[in-house]
Amino acid sequence: MGINLSSIEGYVSNHLRLFILSVAALIIIAGIAALSVFFIAVRGTEQVMVPDITGKELTAALLELQVKELYPRLQLRYSQTSSDRGLILEQEPRPGTIVKAGRRIRIVVSQGVLINKVDKFTGKNIDEVKMDLQTVYASSGSVPLITLKEPLMYEFSSENPGTILAQKPEAGTDISGPIVIEFVVSRGRENATVTVPQLTGLEITRALEVISDSNINFRFSEREKRGDEKGESVVYQTPSAGTVTSANSVVEITVTTPDNLDANEISGIYRYTIPPNPYPLEVRLEALLPTGERLRLITVNYSGGEFTVPYKLPIGSILVLAMLNREINREIIE
Repeated sequence: MGINLSSIEGYVSNHLRLFILSVAALIIIAGIAALSVFFIAVRGTEQVMVPDITGKELTAALLELQVKELYPRLQLRYSQTSSDRGLILEQEPRPGTIVKAGRRIRIVVSQGVLINKVDKFTGKNIDEVKMDLQTVYASSGSVPLITLKEPLMYEFSSENPGTILAQKPEAGTDISGPIVIEFVVSRGRENATVTVPQLTGLEITRALEVISDSNINFRFSEREKRGDEKGESVVYQTPSAGTVTSANSVVEITVTTPDNLDANEISGIYRYTIPPNPYPLEVRLEALLPTGERLRLITVNYSGGEFTVPYKLPIGSILVLAMLNREINREIIE
């Protein structure tokens, strides 16, 4: 039986064409699928708005970026003030820009002030300088660049009490590492005097205002009113008004108790012994009322010793005593 070669060739040729077409079709289908996946992925990437993180702390800024699925690229820079340390100074792209999730955001973070020389402290108030040392110089690193040698040295002078008279090292000294600075501070005039103000006859609230302005040392006591005396008023003082006395002298002041107290009120004399200071420091007594209101009773420069202030307040009020804005005593009156 003879073999028909032309039939075999036709068969092979047909199947080869079919195979080639199938492979080509598969390649085209795979390409289309790949392109579809690509465009779907591109179109599906979420678009987000860049948040405004300028001026915020680094931790808070990073959390905001994380929520938006944005990633930071950090840069550090020294700034002009220590209060900027750890805050975002700049960002790119700008706030409000629409970008795709996953975009990197350039943020510039403040390293604080670059300090390389000792500042001039003479002529400044020691209390303000102490605050600067705790913020500016301490924020320069984990170890403060400048620490204050204590106890301080004090001298009588014509400068206001608390004024820095001398410093060591001197201003302009290079800082190559942590240093200790020494200050000589003014006590004020050695024989400083004050004129005792007129307090007798004043209501207690007005007397406290006068005392705040005169900066005298004082001590309150109270008693029941007599005769035609008014309640809650100053009925006696010594030394008398107009007396010129040493700034360290104590003016004794007697006040009368209130005429009437509501059922929810209480009166008395607040007493607290403040450690002696080389010169008068600002002392503030406030009352936190049960309603949440804050009432200031007196603010005065006080050199130390027993601090006494009369009060009439709602029961449950809290008396808060602070020196140089630092709380030193708190007690509930009831």
